[in-house]
Amino acid sequence: MSFETACKSIDWIFENVPDDMNGIEITFIGGEPLIEFDLIKKVYEYTHEKYPDDSYIFYATTNGALLNDDMKAWFREHKSSFVLGLSLDGLPETHNHNRSNSYEKIDIPFFRDTWPDQGVKMTISEYSLKNFADNVIYIHNLGFKEIDGVNLFEGEFDWSDERYVRNIIPELKKLVDFYVENDNLMVDQMLGRQIDMCEEKDRPKRKWCGIGTGTIFFDTDGTRRPCPFVTPMTFSQEELDDIMKTDFEDHSVFVDEDCFNSCYIYPVCPMCPGANYLVKKTFTVRDKSKCRMQKLITLYAADLQARRLLKNKDNIPENRIYNTIAAIEKIKESFLSEFEEYKDIM
Repeated sequence: MSFETACKSIDWIFENVPDDMNGIEITFIGGEPLIEFDLIKKVYEYTHEKYPDDSYIFYATTNGALLNDDMKAWFREHKSSFVLGLSLDGLPETHNHNRSNSYEKIDIPFFRDTWPDQGVKMTISEYSLKNFADNVIYIHNLGFKEIDGVNLFEGEFDWSDERYVRNIIPELKKLVDFYVENDNLMVDQMLGRQIDMCEEKDRPKRKWCGIGTGTIFFDTDGTRRPCPFVTPMTFSQEELDDIMKTDFEDHSVFVDEDCFNSCYIYPVCPMCPGANYLVKKTFTVRDKSKCRMQKLITLYAADLQARRLLKNKDNIPENRIYNTIAAIEKIKESFLSEFEEYKDIM
């Protein structure tokens, strides 16, 4: 992206902030964003000079391999307004398998110490699944309190395959044990589901994310897209044209009525609209191949919250305890029998 295009993109962002937003996060993505470190600095300086009184923060996800001493010094100086998120897949052998033997190139203490409250992002591959729990625990043992980017469902394999169901059960079980013992750590997004939301009496029909409204993405030529997933790298021009006909303000477009009306865990079942469109060619009908895995993960999330409550009721805010207990019971009643065949390892 040219500097001029970047500036125009920044200006558009500040001129079109939704009324319900309290602040702005300006994110650089790649590839590897730090390849364009000089451009990033210029964009940062432009923004701070032109919009000194607005509330915003800069963010970039990096593999850490290009970070040199000059970059580290600059990021330390600006750490309160620019956060670097590290992609780290766990144990050295796992990370090296997923990311071309790059583990030794990462200055892990720099990320941990500069932004102590920032988690890492982890990519799950078929290779890493068998050691998923050990990979998560390893990252926590490095000193990171949170793993905030685990996503099982955007890989290159089919999560409806029963092999993956069987393989992930002991990993989830091990993680639950770890998080019960270490309840000072932030639970990753899979097991940290706020299951009391399943007890909402009047479920709002809402999008899972801010596609088209809060997650605007600018391509290198300045073309505006509804999110970073919806780009020519993923979709044909015909599909992009069809997507852009969507009324992104209308949340009902992104609600699967069957799921909404019949599935108890709908409020905590994540869905990437872009990835869903890639499979179903619509935002309205969900890809059901992930249902079984979502039910399994939610069962373990319920088990974790039950055990944390027994250990210390203060682990869950008082105003959420009643609905959490009700959700734990209903989740187990609804879904545990579906995994009867795996009771020997659950």
